[in-house]
Amino acid sequence: MTRYTAGRVPCGSVSSRHGRGSACAPCATTEEQGLLVGTRSSSGQRHYTEDKVERVMFVQRLYAAGLSSRTIAELLPCVDAPSAEHSDAALTRMAQERDRLTEHIAALAHTRDALDRLMATAREHRDLMLGGEAVPAIRC
Repeated sequence: MTRYTAGRVPCGSVSSRHGRGSACAPCATTEEQGLLVGTRSSSGQRHYTEDKVERVMFVQRLYAAGLSSRTIAELLPCVDAPSAEHSDAALTRMAQERDRLTEHIAALAHTRDALDRLMATAREHRDLMLGGEAVPAIRC
């Protein structure tokens, strides 16, 4: 691993070390949302300590899981200052997010099932047309 001045990692290295290219977007977005604080070099480049690098990757995984920046901000006290109170609050919030995702998954499954029915009807319609028989109305 490359060592950086005073234990600081430039933002481009954060992304490239984790296989995300050289863009600083994950760091910048995380900072803009108030979920991360870095320092700036004299040239304006963002720099982070190793623990902040891990925080960027953690926050990005939460974003990838569908959590909003507001929800992530509600969970971070459990990471930053573990306590029974913070853990209880985080568990409650995560359960709410899980319920939201479960409802979304159910709605997606319903939409997929409707699409499957529509595809079956369209195939039936196509097959009847190709066979020269009477074409029934498409039903959904």
